Amino acid sequence: MTNKKTAWAWVVGTFFGAGFGKPGPGTYGSAATAVLWFLINHFFPESPLHTSLHTLLAAIVVTAIGIPAATRVARESGRKDPQIVVIDEVAGQLVALALAAPVWPQVLLGLVLFRVFDILKPPPVRQLEKLPEGTGIMLDDVAAGVYALIVFWLIEIVLHSLHAH
Repeated sequence: MTNKKTAWAWVVGTFFGAGFGKPGPGTYGSAATAVLWFLINHFFPESPLHTSLHTLLAAIVVTAIGIPAATRVARESGRKDPQIVVIDEVAGQLVALALAAPVWPQVLLGLVLFRVFDILKPPPVRQLEKLPEGTGIMLDDVAAGVYALIVFWLIEIVLHSLHAH
């Protein structure tokens, strides 16, 4: 661990301090993301297509910025995957919300599904952790977000078909 802290990396990596939440900093990062996503999409509504595209674009940008931020925080903290780094949860949570509407039941479903897959880490999610530094920190959560998105989509299909009958 070094005494030097790269300010931008710690602000980004901890998602403005959400990573210091106890217990379960990852849940704080995911919940902060879900609330922020809801507020943005509630007060600045767009078509469902634009909401999905902007959410995925945000996930890509967060991942691109998160990889070097997570790498720096990991190096400076002396830990391979420090729990305070939650920018990975931000990216994964955004992926999980890519098909959601800005209504609380869908936001909460996306949040719960993402946390389940982030905690369980089914294959190949766990294997992605083995990638070097920030890449491994970020991409396992992005993959968990993809699983959550697929299950979210399947649940929406089932619910839609039940309401159609």
